[in-house]
Amino acid sequence: MTSVKNLLPVLLLASLCLVGCQKQGGTMAETVFLNGHIWTADDSCPEVEALAVVQNKIVRTGPKAEIKKLIGARTRVIDLQGKLMLPGFIDAHTHFLNGGLALRSVQLRTCRTREEFISRVAAKARELPPGAWILNGDWDHEQFDPPVLPSRDWIDTVTPDHPVCVNRYDGHMVLVNSLALKLAGIDRNTVSPPGGEILRDPRSGEPTGILKDAAADLVYAVIPPPDLEEKIEAVRLALKEAAANGVTSVHDMSDASSFEVYQELLRAGELTARLYVYFQIPEIDSFLRLKIKSGFGHPFLRLAGLKGFVDGSLGSATALFFEPYSDNPAAYGLLAAHMFPEGIMEKRLRLADEAGLQVAIHAIGDRANALLLDVMGKILRENGPRDRRWRIEHCQHLRKIDIERFGKLGLIASVQPYHAIDDGCWAERKIGPERARTTYAFRSLQSAGAVLVFGSDWTVAPLNPLTGIYAAVTRKTLDGKNPGGWIPEEKISLEEALKGYTIRAAYAEFSEKEKGSLQAGKLADLVVLDRDLFRLKPDDIPGTRVLLTMVDGRIVYSEPEFFNDEK
Repeated sequence: MTSVKNLLPVLLLASLCLVGCQKQGGTMAETVFLNGHIWTADDSCPEVEALAVVQNKIVRTGPKAEIKKLIGARTRVIDLQGKLMLPGFIDAHTHFLNGGLALRSVQLRTCRTREEFISRVAAKARELPPGAWILNGDWDHEQFDPPVLPSRDWIDTVTPDHPVCVNRYDGHMVLVNSLALKLAGIDRNTVSPPGGEILRDPRSGEPTGILKDAAADLVYAVIPPPDLEEKIEAVRLALKEAAANGVTSVHDMSDASSFEVYQELLRAGELTARLYVYFQIPEIDSFLRLKIKSGFGHPFLRLAGLKGFVDGSLGSATALFFEPYSDNPAAYGLLAAHMFPEGIMEKRLRLADEAGLQVAIHAIGDRANALLLDVMGKILRENGPRDRRWRIEHCQHLRKIDIERFGKLGLIASVQPYHAIDDGCWAERKIGPERARTTYAFRSLQSAGAVLVFGSDWTVAPLNPLTGIYAAVTRKTLDGKNPGGWIPEEKISLEEALKGYTIRAAYAEFSEKEKGSLQAGKLADLVVLDRDLFRLKPDDIPGTRVLLTMVDGRIVYSEPEFFNDEK
């Protein structure tokens, strides 16, 4: 039971906010929500039935009778009719600009056959003028029966005048056609770069069209970048997608070239989600030269820190393991380009720590995670304790000994739950059942003391947080073959999953005092759902819809027919 002493600061803050509200020219609350099931993510008061907003802040939460006292002549009153309100979702790992660009590109994610794949690429070629690139795609060869990597032979005949570079959905492998290979100067004599691989026909030695990780950079270098207006339009689409899914803040794993786009939209007042933007770790010199610290910026656009890569992905067989892949005994995975030359990752992490920069480093295979934990642990021990909030992104495949190290080092485990029910359809074929026992170890990481935060990795997975929540709670793979959950001991509760998308994700960006829970004095970022997750069967979570999204006290998405005004 919470003591009176512990409640005093909360009561004092509520009283001060109410007094402040009453002094604002008699205007009272600008928006009031009544008759709801409001889950606050605040352990001292987890549920209330009403909430009041003034400008961009929550001024009071509590019983309906108390909140109605703040209703004035100009107050907008929204009757929630028992609907569930939550803090606005914070997606802790997206590729936001790329997500917007992908919404306008060829859609290959749902292709189940070679014929369907070819047909969609051909249709996109007919839409575009000769010479225009066909990009993105997000294909998944694991959905083919049997799984087989596509090759340039599939698409060459339907794209003679269009260079093609379409990526696997994880972003660690691309398919290019012969025209793209020619433009990039890649042939049978081209050597695979460090951190990448050019797949070749075993008989002819010619490139198949599949390029892994750093090898794809050879083609990216000759693709004309979208202009500023194209990028702005793409981010507008991404913002609409975020609002419709109740996402009020995103952590964008980006680069310096995206920041100009976000600044333009900020100046125009068009940002409807808060962006916390990471740059690639090779760009560290820009931070050091300007002496920028993590968190610098505007409430809607802040510089987060640095994003780096240790390895690739499981689906592309570039995640780095101690033991070989079960379906390819010659392969152990690859170190990413950010790991070359040897020792550069440690050097950059040391510089980041000295400069007060947060880092978010991608590690998927068990060896990649162990290498990163070794380096981070060494730096943290030598430099001493401080509030770093360093993050490991994905941390998908771990040894038990390394799970324990997350908590001991005070690290944030930034995971994407949807990957567990997607990759879970085929992961054991690639790494075997034994290594899979500690795969996507959500509960174990949390029990070890890691701060567990959730994201989507959009467009690798859907932006919709409800799909991630469903995945974390049920672990039911998309193929329907694990009705009790894949590695069910790693399930977590609904409340813990919601915290991963709210207050803990806010912690991961040093913002837990400003957002992430519905409390007096915090930002009015919130979402209303059409069904109460706490009263649903877990299988019904994905069918839940967002009815309203509010950011900074402004409604940025709504289905108004579900709400009635009440005075």
